[in-house]
Amino acid sequence: MAQLNIIAFDGTRFDLSVEEGSTVMENAVRNSVPGIDAECGGACACATCHVYVDDEWVERAGSPSPMEEDMLDFAVDVRPNSRLSCQIKMTAALDGLTVHVPERQG
Repeated sequence: MAQLNIIAFDGTRFDLSVEEGSTVMENAVRNSVPGIDAECGGACACATCHVYVDDEWVERAGSPSPMEEDMLDFAVDVRPNSRLSCQIKMTAALDGLTVHVPERQG
């Protein structure tokens, strides 16, 4: 199990124990985190699971793939730390990861 912290736009904090290999999006949906719409179900075919990776985790979370970068073009208020939560798989290296949900999705 790994620790995943998701902070909703209103400041509500979701501190979750999650399975390694699961995605941030899967865990957000499973725990009814507001603001993670996940319309494509994790296929990297929309931008409705957009999150901001906390600054201290950006390097460990990695960079978006070219396909993810293309989908981020449809997100609102994209920042250097923007990622699609369906593309972040939880690993032991990401134990403690913190992400923030934007005000609205694309």
